[in-house]
Amino acid sequence: MEHNIEHWYAARVKYRTEKLIKKFLEEKEIKHFIPFITVFRERKGKRIQKEKPVISCLIFVNTDYSTAISIPSESGFIVSYIYNNDTKRFQIIPDKQMQDFMFLVDYSDSIVKIPNTRLKKGDRVRVIKGDFTGIEGELIRVKGHKRVVVRLEGLFSVATTYIPGGYLEKI
Repeated sequence: MEHNIEHWYAARVKYRTEKLIKKFLEEKEIKHFIPFITVFRERKGKRIQKEKPVISCLIFVNTDYSTAISIPSESGFIVSYIYNNDTKRFQIIPDKQMQDFMFLVDYSDSIVKIPNTRLKKGDRVRVIKGDFTGIEGELIRVKGHKRVVVRLEGLFSVATTYIPGGYLEKI
């Protein structure tokens, strides 16, 4: 393994530390992705706006191995990288998967669903038309509708809303 090549790594962090870690990574100019969503809560008759992570306790960093290893000690936060049991190394997320994932999560709260059940493997497909053009993933059916799922292996999946069959090609 070359330690100076940048890869996407996923890591678990302590609950409610995502914003602090994001600030640290920005200060160190380390490329990262920690998606947040704005939610509104009612408290004592007042509507309060609050940002919360889309996926609690999970961050993504794009850096070399040595820098990734140094983040917990330099930041003072608990950062536990996802481990791949097959390779006996940190799980590396391929760039294309990460780009597709970031696009889907950033696109819109109403367009993207993060299923909390494990999905069965289906045909590998690429979206060739519409808002999701270029996204690659697995074809699944949820409530009778075709959706494309982008999986981050060993972590979770993100699904689009309905996509017409004519917008897809088999890979």
